[in-house]
Amino acid sequence: MGVLGSGRKGWRSVVEGMKRTFLTREGLLGSYDYGFLFRPNLPFMRRVRRAAPFFGLNDSMPVFLAILLGFQHALAMLAGVITPPIILASSANFTTEQQRYLVSTSLIVSGILSAVQITRFHIYMTPYYLGTGLLSVVGTSFSTITVASGALSQMYNSGFCPTDDSGTKLPCPEGYGAIIGTAALCGLLEVFMSFLPPRTLKRLFPPIVTGPTVMLIGVSLIQTGFEDWAGGSGDCFSNPVGTSALCPSTSAPRPLPWGSPEFIGLGFLVFVTIILCERFGSPIMKSTAVVIGLLTGCIVAAACGYFDRSSIDASPAASFIWTHTFPLSIHGPLVLPLLAVFIVCAMEAIGDITATCDVSRLPVHGATFDSRIQGGVLADGLNSIIAALATITPLSVFAQNNGVIALTRCANRGAGLAAAAWLVVMGVFAKFAAALVAIPSPVLGGMTTFLFASVAVSGMRIVATVPFTRRNRFILAAGLALGFGATLVPAWFDRVFPDRSGNQGLQGFFDAIVLVLETGFAVTAFATLLLNLIIPEEEPEADEEVVVPVESELVADEREDGERRVVDVEKAGSVAKGSEVE
Repeated sequence: MGVLGSGRKGWRSVVEGMKRTFLTREGLLGSYDYGFLFRPNLPFMRRVRRAAPFFGLNDSMPVFLAILLGFQHALAMLAGVITPPIILASSANFTTEQQRYLVSTSLIVSGILSAVQITRFHIYMTPYYLGTGLLSVVGTSFSTITVASGALSQMYNSGFCPTDDSGTKLPCPEGYGAIIGTAALCGLLEVFMSFLPPRTLKRLFPPIVTGPTVMLIGVSLIQTGFEDWAGGSGDCFSNPVGTSALCPSTSAPRPLPWGSPEFIGLGFLVFVTIILCERFGSPIMKSTAVVIGLLTGCIVAAACGYFDRSSIDASPAASFIWTHTFPLSIHGPLVLPLLAVFIVCAMEAIGDITATCDVSRLPVHGATFDSRIQGGVLADGLNSIIAALATITPLSVFAQNNGVIALTRCANRGAGLAAAAWLVVMGVFAKFAAALVAIPSPVLGGMTTFLFASVAVSGMRIVATVPFTRRNRFILAAGLALGFGATLVPAWFDRVFPDRSGNQGLQGFFDAIVLVLETGFAVTAFATLLLNLIIPEEEPEADEEVVVPVESELVADEREDGERRVVDVEKAGSVAKGSEVE
């Protein structure tokens, strides 16, 4: 009877807790200053100092606020989630239907696997965990774009991907299947890395290695963004003949030559809108400035007749994973480059988890922190494998959400799970994905150029935390020389190896080396990693001025009393890219 009575009391307390949460004003709305989130920063308005509470990882928070801030997190990562599938679908010359499917699936998979990172599972009878247990959201990794685009170009040149009699590239689902199939195999490397001691990972990948690598990822992608800004990065730019003489094609509603002032103006409108949101916007506008810029460009493009509604009208109402499939295979030349990609993903995960711990006011050292690093990298690797099997390229932890946490003072797991749910909802409604795919290239280019530049700035931020000793300057110069060279002149290694097309195995090995050496961030990663290990540390000479950053901040959080809380990257143990913060 005692056990039965205690069981009834337990259920009664659960029911009472549910009633307080969902049936009372305090549980639904709380006392949060919602006006703070929407109050713009206009010149004629007096700035009111906020007094918003801080919601810790497991604190109780109002339901409506969790849903609202979860929506803000989802919008903050929306542009980053949809950009890689749109670019890769264009590189593989997919149909509009296939592009829409990839965007929709990317949103769904990112939402589901973000919940895995946020929830955190203990692996039975081991000291290991799966997931960070923090507000860590994941999305499709930018580091895959350069490698996958280069691989698809090789596939078209070698005949692996089809072309018609006039040389026009046809859709290549086999090539895309080879990319995600090889990614599923190479993801095992990041899984293996997760079981290395965090101290070893930090020693292998200090900021002098990760900083220039992340910077080169952004630099290499800016070219694609700029090409889209001027009209498109497809055949209307590279081979403007026949139906591709105008952008996006001669059958588009308002086709124009690549580089037309109308295209430049559309992209510029998006770019300026992002800047205005940062200068005058409310906190929720600042953290979603990229999406607001994209929406503004879409409205103007639609009013001027650049939108093609046919793909939206033809799209089904709902979609889910595996409504389209691709033949999975292992492509030998992709193995080495994708192994480099997963090393970079692990670097990013470690730094982003460190930043999330700090901005969530949790320890950035000790056994619990180390277990979050281990669980986060393990989840990153397993999530990438699952994503590949779900027809999406590898995932990584996103950094921009750390800025949302710092701005809203909400590091609550509930808001993170709400963000994951919002992403799934966005992906399931296929009309939403179809509308994203129908966005004109100049509008998308104005947004992605800013987005990719933000990645490059994150890398610069990490480099700025490195003391500029003679040794470190030498390593940076050597790594960046190769990386910038390969980025600016990507065909520099094309003619090094003789043609061995008769020996497919040898030719595949040569193609792998060429792909690595023509991928700027991969060259920089390997060069700085090697040089950092072999060049010994030197004591600075008496007359040598060692430049150390004065304030190498990882996250700066303005407290209610107006003070600035600055955490040094070296003390935080960050070894990967910084986060976008307010």
